[in-house]
Amino acid sequence: MCGRFAYFGNGFFGYESLNYPQVPPFESYNIAPSQNILALLHDPESQNLGWSLLRWGLIPFWSKDKQTKFNLINARAEGIESKPSFRGPFKYRRCIIPASGFYEWQKKDGRKQPFFIRPAGGGYFAFAGIWDHWEGEHEEVIESCSIITTNANSTMATIHDRMPVILQEKDCLTWLDAGARKEQRISLLRPYSDDLMEAYQVSTRVNSPRNNDPECIARHE
Repeated sequence: MCGRFAYFGNGFFGYESLNYPQVPPFESYNIAPSQNILALLHDPESQNLGWSLLRWGLIPFWSKDKQTKFNLINARAEGIESKPSFRGPFKYRRCIIPASGFYEWQKKDGRKQPFFIRPAGGGYFAFAGIWDHWEGEHEEVIESCSIITTNANSTMATIHDRMPVILQEKDCLTWLDAGARKEQRISLLRPYSDDLMEAYQVSTRVNSPRNNDPECIARHE
């Protein structure tokens, strides 16, 4: 799964081939569910690529209440095209969520050791996401998202059995393309290459979302 991540590009992302507008200021070393997160998507009206703030934890458009039974911060890649909460967004409302890295907890000897997983050599991850538009009473509108997850690669397998779907730059435009076939979209939902990422232990300080500073990603062996 992916339950906590960081983005501290603050105006930078990379992936220039997407030809996106300037990245708005955004920085957080400890992003938690229900917070607003930065996402790149096609504007439903203009179809131009743009940045939006989406609440992390998808609310399906058909939900009667914004408090859903399950906290849909992640969407499993397996069967995503047929699950009621995800099939519409997977077909029509896909997005890219920038990340400097993500956290995962390894269970060992009755305790949980947090790790920070980041791109090898620096840079940013492009998480594959889906989003939806929900409208409630009194003109309340919430746009929200989920991060898609898949099986862990070899680097992640010793820490956790799941990981976010991370897109390579050459696949990003296909993911965002409204005309992409279902088979094309599904083929992108695969584990990331081991040699493009690295993982190291960090302090349990990251366990609390109240802690949000560079110390969260500091090595703690």
